[in-house]
Amino acid sequence: MNRTAPRRCFRLLSALALGTGVLLAASACAAPAATPAASATADELSGSITVYAAASLKTTFTALAEDFEEAHPGTTVELTFAGSSDLVTQLTNGAPGDVFASADEKNMAKLADAELVEGDPVDFATNVLQIAVPPSNPAGVKTFADLARPGVKTVVCAPQVPCGAATDAVEDATGVALSPVSEESSVTDVLGKVTSGEADAGLVYVTDVIAAGDAVEGITFPESSEAVNTYPIAPLAGSANPTVAAAFAAYVVSAEGQRVLADAGFGAP
Repeated sequence: MNRTAPRRCFRLLSALALGTGVLLAASACAAPAATPAASATADELSGSITVYAAASLKTTFTALAEDFEEAHPGTTVELTFAGSSDLVTQLTNGAPGDVFASADEKNMAKLADAELVEGDPVDFATNVLQIAVPPSNPAGVKTFADLARPGVKTVVCAPQVPCGAATDAVEDATGVALSPVSEESSVTDVLGKVTSGEADAGLVYVTDVIAAGDAVEGITFPESSEAVNTYPIAPLAGSANPTVAAAFAAYVVSAEGQRVLADAGFGAP
């Protein structure tokens, strides 16, 4: 069976859901059989799915899951959040799941190489780093270079985590070498070190600073443009509920899903 054409159609339909080109996409995909997401109606969707999503997506995907369940009564979306690399490890070790949303393309590629992804991943958001400091900013951090000053307790993500890889990219681009007091397995762990007072500063995403509210102060720095993370999403091969999995992935890239992401500070893909 030729699976290439249906996969291309799913990607095209999902991407064009953001605009007014759905009819053109449907026409282009008319020859092959429709994907589950394209053919199922709201009434036909039922059952539960498990979504594995990057830790930086916790606030937005919790809201998206609730909205999806409301739009499709009879469906349940279970969410598992962690660093993207940790999620890949769980899935490649056999953890059951239906959808994966990564904070970078590298970790999604690992699942695709392992033939655990159904169809072509679709990019749905971008994100950049921001410096998070306690509201009082005790170390007087103002720039990225300040994070390398002696005595400044800086926390970052581990290199295998997308936010850690982005940190490495900024270090390479600027020539500023950081000496963090710890490297965490997720961006939320970095933020926790800052909000608890264990660190003077941490490198997290701008969306994490927004979600933290008054608990931290965000400091933008121009060098963050050197490491823009792109977020892809895809249903997983072997899903126990492929119809709902495909529908949820399409919902994330829809106009409504993009509005929720934009309100949280994510950039367009």
